[in-house]
Amino acid sequence: MDPAADLSPIVIDSFAAFTLGIIVYFLGARLTKRFKILSAYSIPEPVSGGLAAAFCALLVVIATGRVIEYDLSVRDFLLVYFFTTVGLNARISDLMRGGPILAIMLGLTLTFMVVQNFVGMAGALLFGMPSQAGVLLGTASLIGGHGTAIAWGPTIASDYGAVGAAELGIASATVGLILASVLGGPIAKYLITRNNITAIPEDGAAETTEAAATDETRAPINHVEIMRCILWIHLAIAIGYSASESLSAAGLKLPLFVPCLISGILLSNLLPLVFKKAKAPAGSQSMDLINEFSLSVFLSMSLMSMELWTLASSAGVLVVTMLLQAVAASLFIILIVFRVMGRNYFAAVLSAGFAGFALGATPTAIANMKAVTQRYGPSPLAFIVLPLISAFFVDLANAFLIKWFLGLG
Repeated sequence: MDPAADLSPIVIDSFAAFTLGIIVYFLGARLTKRFKILSAYSIPEPVSGGLAAAFCALLVVIATGRVIEYDLSVRDFLLVYFFTTVGLNARISDLMRGGPILAIMLGLTLTFMVVQNFVGMAGALLFGMPSQAGVLLGTASLIGGHGTAIAWGPTIASDYGAVGAAELGIASATVGLILASVLGGPIAKYLITRNNITAIPEDGAAETTEAAATDETRAPINHVEIMRCILWIHLAIAIGYSASESLSAAGLKLPLFVPCLISGILLSNLLPLVFKKAKAPAGSQSMDLINEFSLSVFLSMSLMSMELWTLASSAGVLVVTMLLQAVAASLFIILIVFRVMGRNYFAAVLSAGFAGFALGATPTAIANMKAVTQRYGPSPLAFIVLPLISAFFVDLANAFLIKWFLGLG
């Protein structure tokens, strides 16, 4: 037998990976129920289950010498599904009301992105790497995520002589996702406890009461309502996909979920104005169910598929720089974001979300906020503001910032 054949990758196809994602979610729910510290610090079930599965995969790789490769096509599909439901649930009136908050949050995010890249550059220089590699320890991998890291890694390696840049970017994104998953809940708990914040903010009591009242009048979950929601989701995705193709042809490349998010907003708010009988399922229980399912399984699959065995090659620079990034993010959130956004419950929930996407990804941010609100109470506006900032504006700004920082060297 060929020894090389024994070390071939263990390939998990899309169906098996999807099924494992569901199992991992239930594993996380079991862990959360058994270990109260997880629920006390609002660690989402997909995070605890996903991390446990990732460490189990690491043990398999160590024991067998064979890496594990997942087909994550279903996960990527769930990401598009999730953001489309976010768009369909958004009301333009709410977006207009949150306009000033969006502007302030965008300013804070852009400021932190600059800080994050400077921290990344410092880490790169500290370990004798080209300063340009710092963006792979900064926004290209953390706020940008695995996709942006993979896109920029080869370019930085070839143009600036940063050996192993592609691997460094992927490793940074992996560690960032872990940090984002475990920091959001504890930060929110600290802010709520330290400032003695009530579950319902004084300035948002009416909004929360209104949201709670509509729960009783929403259509019940049944197969007809679920099929109607899926139809709306698929219409929005079709429009978003067409827009994505047109933008790509024009030279503007955006993740598919961004135009799908926007098309969901437009479809849900404008179509009923043209066709009076076209009632959008925004905020329906069935739409919420699809939103929760797609987010939970997406995040479970993302965390369980982390290749922890790839971290060893750049352990030194990763440990030091990611620790600095975690400290920088925590201080920025506690000292600036929370205070500027109002020092109230809304600000605390938003702080958990900020930790999620500043170090990881938007779905992680949403999961962090859901875990916090499940424990302390609802905050509807936070779920409108953060996705628009993290899923749309940030991707555009990050492309310009990366190019600017590459030019500094």
